[in-house]
Amino acid sequence: MWRRLVHLDLKGAAPRVQYLEQVLPLLRALGATGLLLEYEDTFPYTGPLELLQAPHAYSPEELRALLSRARAQGLDVVPLVQSFGHMEFVLKHREFAHLREVKALPNALNPHKEESLALVKAMIDQVMALHEDLKWFHIGCDEVYCLGEGEESKQWLQQQNNTPEKLCLSHIKAVATCLAWSYPMVTPIVWDDMLRGMSEETLAESGVPQLVQPMIWDYAADIDVVGKVQLIEKYRRCGFSKVWFASAFKGATGVNQSLTLIGHHLRNQLEWLQVASRSPADVLEGIALTGWQRYDHFSVLCELLPVGIPSLAVCLQALKNGGYSEKIKENVENLLGMPNLEIDTFTRYVTGWFSPYHRKRKIIHPIVLHHFQPDAVSLFSKWNAVVQDLQAAMEQVFHRCAIEEWMEENVHPSLQKLQQVLDDLEEAIRAQN
Repeated sequence: MWRRLVHLDLKGAAPRVQYLEQVLPLLRALGATGLLLEYEDTFPYTGPLELLQAPHAYSPEELRALLSRARAQGLDVVPLVQSFGHMEFVLKHREFAHLREVKALPNALNPHKEESLALVKAMIDQVMALHEDLKWFHIGCDEVYCLGEGEESKQWLQQQNNTPEKLCLSHIKAVATCLAWSYPMVTPIVWDDMLRGMSEETLAESGVPQLVQPMIWDYAADIDVVGKVQLIEKYRRCGFSKVWFASAFKGATGVNQSLTLIGHHLRNQLEWLQVASRSPADVLEGIALTGWQRYDHFSVLCELLPVGIPSLAVCLQALKNGGYSEKIKENVENLLGMPNLEIDTFTRYVTGWFSPYHRKRKIIHPIVLHHFQPDAVSLFSKWNAVVQDLQAAMEQVFHRCAIEEWMEENVHPSLQKLQQVLDDLEEAIRAQN
């Protein structure tokens, strides 16, 4: 099958390097052929870019050790540096705020300023300097919201034949050309969402198809397979030599999702296999299994990487084997040391039979009470016992800031809710008696 890159989104709860080094052999055994590393603010930028570093950014030594370990495992590394949209980690800083497309919003870069391109080039150069023998470099360019709404863009768009599409393509072309001049052996990859709706003529005339490979992303459990096949055909006609796919193994089912819905992500991979089977083999470069950690720089954390590993295992094995079966499930369980891996989630009594409406009126079915109360009491006592173990386990993987955010967002509120449910149960039982 084609290349399978595991996306590590490091813009939230970035794991310690020691943990990632331990995970790499497992990823290789499961069927990964490479890593898509989205550094964001965890890269050890220097000079004028040093202020982009988060307090827990990796050191150059840590990254060299990780990249060396990846090479030893036979894993290709593809760095990802945003160069247009999702630039919050740069444009939130006062020193770079003048490079925003829209003055009040830190998400998109102003494509008219020479300094914007110089900034992107400086970021790419620093990331390149730490990597060896790269074949691809992902320059982002997805979800460039508010493009064309800045003052300079408005003036530019008033000129004859200028459109938001051409503005978008001209910046992508400038970044890709910059990369091609400095690193002729490296092929740029871009997310494809800004290109999808453009006409074949606009894409072909831009010169962009000769410079980049688009990565077509869709994280749904029910992809429009025919539509995707047609999109690939369109990209080919425009001049793109190869395309990538992007699925998801976590971080795509809710901005504050805490448990990974393995069934959803498995179905997503199976849909992409359908697209692959209906597309010319020579057009596919590979697939990236994305594992988003935040929807954007300012949003809350979604599922942590260790929580998403079972889903990643199922997804990688499905892609490697061209489908999913009981035999593949057993293989995943053996590789993970996890018997009885659950693919689909279960019904929760509390949402169906002891809702806020029931609780307020102290109504509960005696049969449900028989099932539910012992479970709730047991869960509460287990939760209390496990919180300290959880904290200790998380310290092995994450920095304190990530642990504090996770506990405050996901653990303490759940415990408080569970305590309240138990209190309400007691009251309902007393009311019935």
